[in-house]
Amino acid sequence: MRYSLWMLVLCLWTVACQSQSTNHSQKPTHTNRLINESSPYLLQHAHNPVNWYPWSKEALAKAKKEKKMIIVSIGYAACHWCHVMEKESFENEQVAKLMNQHFISIKIDREERPDIDKVYMSACQLLNERGCGWPLNVITMPDGKPIFAGTYFPKKNWINLLEKIQAVYEKEPNKMQEYAARLTNAVKDLEKIAGQSDALTYNQQHLTKLVNKWMTTIDFARGGRKGQMKFPSPVNYDFLLRYYYLTKDKKVRKAITTTLDHMAAGGIYDHLGGGFARYSTDPQWKVPHFEKMLYDNGQLLGLYAQAYQLSPNRQYRRVVYETFDFLTRELTSPVGGFYSSLDADSEGEEGKYYVWTKAEIDSVLGKDAAVFNEYFEIKSSGNWEHKKNILYTKIREEEPVKFAQKHGILPFVFRDKLKAMRNKLLEARSKRIRPGLDDKMLMAWNALTLKGLVQAYRAFDDKKFLKLALKNVDFLLKNMAKGNQLYRNYKLAKNPKSKTLKGKASINAFLDDYALLIDALIELYQATLEEKWLLKAKDFTEYALKHFYDAKSGMFFYTSKLDAPLIARKMDISDNVIPGSNSVMANNLFKLGHYFYNQSYLQKSRQMLHNVQKDVIKYGYYYANWASLMLYQIHPPYEVAIVGKKAHKLRKQWDKKYLPNALLMGGRREGNLPLLKNKWQKGKTMIYVCKDKVCKLPVTEVNEALKQLK
Repeated sequence: MRYSLWMLVLCLWTVACQSQSTNHSQKPTHTNRLINESSPYLLQHAHNPVNWYPWSKEALAKAKKEKKMIIVSIGYAACHWCHVMEKESFENEQVAKLMNQHFISIKIDREERPDIDKVYMSACQLLNERGCGWPLNVITMPDGKPIFAGTYFPKKNWINLLEKIQAVYEKEPNKMQEYAARLTNAVKDLEKIAGQSDALTYNQQHLTKLVNKWMTTIDFARGGRKGQMKFPSPVNYDFLLRYYYLTKDKKVRKAITTTLDHMAAGGIYDHLGGGFARYSTDPQWKVPHFEKMLYDNGQLLGLYAQAYQLSPNRQYRRVVYETFDFLTRELTSPVGGFYSSLDADSEGEEGKYYVWTKAEIDSVLGKDAAVFNEYFEIKSSGNWEHKKNILYTKIREEEPVKFAQKHGILPFVFRDKLKAMRNKLLEARSKRIRPGLDDKMLMAWNALTLKGLVQAYRAFDDKKFLKLALKNVDFLLKNMAKGNQLYRNYKLAKNPKSKTLKGKASINAFLDDYALLIDALIELYQATLEEKWLLKAKDFTEYALKHFYDAKSGMFFYTSKLDAPLIARKMDISDNVIPGSNSVMANNLFKLGHYFYNQSYLQKSRQMLHNVQKDVIKYGYYYANWASLMLYQIHPPYEVAIVGKKAHKLRKQWDKKYLPNALLMGGRREGNLPLLKNKWQKGKTMIYVCKDKVCKLPVTEVNEALKQLK
């Protein structure tokens, strides 16, 4: 898509320059309409001198009536550069005067309104050759059609940009309107999927080619992808785990273990409090971008649990349990929902809460500090900037034996000693000023964490994982669902009169909210063998088909047909840090189709994969969850039924193994699933291993059933 010369001139202003944030202690003297919102991110801007509006009919109508362009500024509470731009520009009276005079300014929390973010992020990607991120600042015509999009701007650049765009708008409004219409059409076409009718062509050779190409991008020395930054990308390693299980490709196994080992040893992992930061800013996993997100940690909880099932490893177990401790301590609300994130900053400084000087560690640990400092690479000069230290270790889990021997300590004594020292430092750290908490609760992110908890329960048979999972799902269904309709968000607030907590859900859910909850409910059914969870998953699926499904393409729109239309109705296709909602729905339909013998579900799932198969084969890394579905299609799963009095006991034995090619079902009685009919035998507990509705002879021992999988 080519753009006119005057827009290219404007695009020169998208260069984002580094600058220092400034401290201020002035009490707020302004209040705008964001004061009535529940999002912590929007409330952070409620006292800006900018006359911010939330996304609303009022704001859009005002822009049209006054013929003013719109500034759509999108961010989230844990976004470092969002805070910087607020301090530099949105708290500045000069900037606010310019914005208030010529524009209608709308602030959006991208986590609450990903639908709006997806539309305008598409515009940014079309306008800029470089990648786009947050804060995302978009300028639109009065009808919401974008004419410009960029990310962070220092104050001077932001002022210049607004003045130039306003000048062009006053001089050539019709030309700008024409340009905005062309850009909007391009946004509509981006990632648009057409239903495919040609013959299905994928097979194991295609998957092998996909994975072999993928392996060329892996950093086999340190894990993750080659590059200057490292992202956990749990959905990718979930696929690679499944692929390795079916193929026993040793190179894939090395890609997985190298990545998981180095992530757990690196600074991206919080060695005191558990949990992972969003990503590392270096190739060694050493220096994190310190924000901690629920969606990462929920998925990584499950990923490490599954890796443990595949190959029991003390380090993986420790990561799961410590991440669980982090989630319960930092991100679990009193009502059972999970909060969204912890900020990277505290006291206006990125990472301040998490880093240490050597002197601080020495003062807390005393004579034990020397061993701790050697283990975690602590230096007097610092191993990071400003003489600060990030806790990380080059020691793999199998090597502490040698480290302990070097210091004349028995290995089990050293592990206990190390844990005690970490706990001392965690207690000392807890007295610092904490990073900001984004305490809104999001359905999709809660569902990811719900699934991770269930996967941990299945791997370790520890009821504390299941207890929290059941509390969470009870919260979600009671507070963020109305019948089969879901809500995106939930926010607790104290009742000033009674000091009790009262919550509010206000945004209609999007496709990922439905898809990820359905996925978690299917996992919960397999862990409990309680049919109500599977039936609830089917109910939400039927609702999604009615309100999101596009029969023409065979795919799902991201927004419900009940939602007010935006300038484009997008489809969420590719898999990123969170798997794309269409790929999750396609997997859900596949699984539910097998559970309920629903051919319509199975056909829709096949068609969805068919629509994107060429991209999956060509760009596997960005379609990892689709690739998992392709594995299911090429290697159909076993349907395993455990029926009888000892069903739960045998289920626990079954879950000690990593078995991604089996859909588990059953219970003490037959239940209502088609495959379970006539499977109950009085006084016995039988295991049936089936494929395509055809079952092998039943057995009574898990080991015998496992042999039938081979």
